[in-house]
Amino acid sequence: MADPLLFNPSTYDPAQFDPETRRLLRATVDWFEDRGKRRLIEDYRSRAWLADFLAFAAKEGLFATFLTPASAAGNKDQRWDTARIAALNEIFGFYGLDYWYAWQVTILGLGPVWQSDNTAAHTRAAELLTQGEVFAFGLSEKTHGADIYSTDMLLTPDGNGGFTAEGSKYYIGNGNAAGLVSVFGRRTDIEGPDGYVFFAADSRHPAYQLVKNVVDSSKYVSEFRLENYPVGPQDVLHTGRAAFDAALNTVNVGKFNLCTASIGICEHAMYEAVTHAHNRILYGRPVTAFPHVRRELADAYVRLVGMKLFSDRAVDYFRSASPDDRRYLLFNPMTKMKVTTEGEKVIDLMWDVIAAKGFEKDTYFAQAAVEIRGLPKLEGTVHVNLALILKFMRNHLLNPAEFAPVPTRLDAADDTFLFEQGPARGLGSVRFHDWRPAYDAFAGVPNVARFREQADALCEFVATAAPDEEQSRDLDLLLAVGQLFALVVHGQLILEQARLTGLDEDVLDELFSVLVRDFSAFAVDLHGKDSATADQQRWALGAVRRPVIDEARSGRVWERVEALAGAYEMAP
Repeated sequence: MADPLLFNPSTYDPAQFDPETRRLLRATVDWFEDRGKRRLIEDYRSRAWLADFLAFAAKEGLFATFLTPASAAGNKDQRWDTARIAALNEIFGFYGLDYWYAWQVTILGLGPVWQSDNTAAHTRAAELLTQGEVFAFGLSEKTHGADIYSTDMLLTPDGNGGFTAEGSKYYIGNGNAAGLVSVFGRRTDIEGPDGYVFFAADSRHPAYQLVKNVVDSSKYVSEFRLENYPVGPQDVLHTGRAAFDAALNTVNVGKFNLCTASIGICEHAMYEAVTHAHNRILYGRPVTAFPHVRRELADAYVRLVGMKLFSDRAVDYFRSASPDDRRYLLFNPMTKMKVTTEGEKVIDLMWDVIAAKGFEKDTYFAQAAVEIRGLPKLEGTVHVNLALILKFMRNHLLNPAEFAPVPTRLDAADDTFLFEQGPARGLGSVRFHDWRPAYDAFAGVPNVARFREQADALCEFVATAAPDEEQSRDLDLLLAVGQLFALVVHGQLILEQARLTGLDEDVLDELFSVLVRDFSAFAVDLHGKDSATADQQRWALGAVRRPVIDEARSGRVWERVEALAGAYEMAP
């Protein structure tokens, strides 16, 4: 029997969506399954460009249907719907990050277009999507990385209302094939933020020089150079501060996709790992008979369930966002930072069990072990996103506001606000609903109650022992505090989704036993920081808790994990 909490291609039926979405999601699964595992792995190892995948996507109208907002749509099924985008992220992650990456950078490339008032660019993008083209996001540079204040892509006015662009971009996915590249640069005749420009370029133009693929992968992560590239008025997407905001708001849209890709990778790897461990006999017993193995696989399973619960609930806040409700600005870096690093832990736990098997060339796991590392490092590092999360800590923990309840958002609606986010500032003023009711609803679950003690302790820390002005310059200490806060937010959305979905309380209790241990570990880490004060050190040790142990509960959760053995195996 398939586990209802995990994606299983053998039983997958996304009945929560409209008929065309269901058809496209199922057709995508079937395309991968029909190709088989041998071809999947061989294409990954040979670094083959994704021509056949992109041909399939073009034939089915996959990208056009999922990535064309209703305002530019050519038919009723086209819309920008974060719920179904998340579902497709998970599928792509399940079969390989190369496929997800071509889709992800297409999303990033479209961000500045759909945020623009340039209707001609909207029409052009919609037509390119219909033709099956991919897109690219020309932001990063070799010297400056993503430091867009220092861009060296220079636009010189040509005297006819347009510009000539000169400069290079680095680490630009799909830069070899994109029908449209959204490029960030600055004018040579205007200093400061007013000089920023986002414009559309074509990778097939003679003045667009493709330098190389900077990674050894099917992902074409390009370096390209524009040499006297003509930028007409019709190519300009944003100017001035609006160009800067479009860059950050596009990343807000794109970084959300990392969490569900990570989930897909972990799910495929888990089927393989549990099946291998269950069938391997060591010292006369199945590997899964050893207590430490059961603990590692059970921890991996509940962490993965937590990743899914958090991400699913975050979709609702993303889709319900508005100028008066910007809670997504916290939950978004959480999906990027917390969920993807949880994915690394899930893979590491399983790899400790299957050991050398995880290196074998005919396994998906060998691929997963490499690819899972990339997601925490894309669209801003873990540290950058932790620092961003900290901006919301005091308001979230200590200063709640009233909001109407956010429902589950699986409706076939167009998420228009994502392209109307406005100025990318004012994060410290964002307000949140009270986090405590989510915990109160499960106060009878032993480890939720135990973790709630730690969450309350963190509120005390923020109110009485928070870093002072001097300590606030110690990013190492602040990041340790950020990890503690992230756990409280992680637990909150997990509990909200658990209530909405009726999650089995055994699984929930086991998951929170892991979170109690995590909080204790981060508290000990804070205790050891160089600049931690005596009060902070005392607080840290006082926040350490032991999870509530229940062998019967753990045994029931293990039965769920053991049932994954043989539940799915990709056809050869």
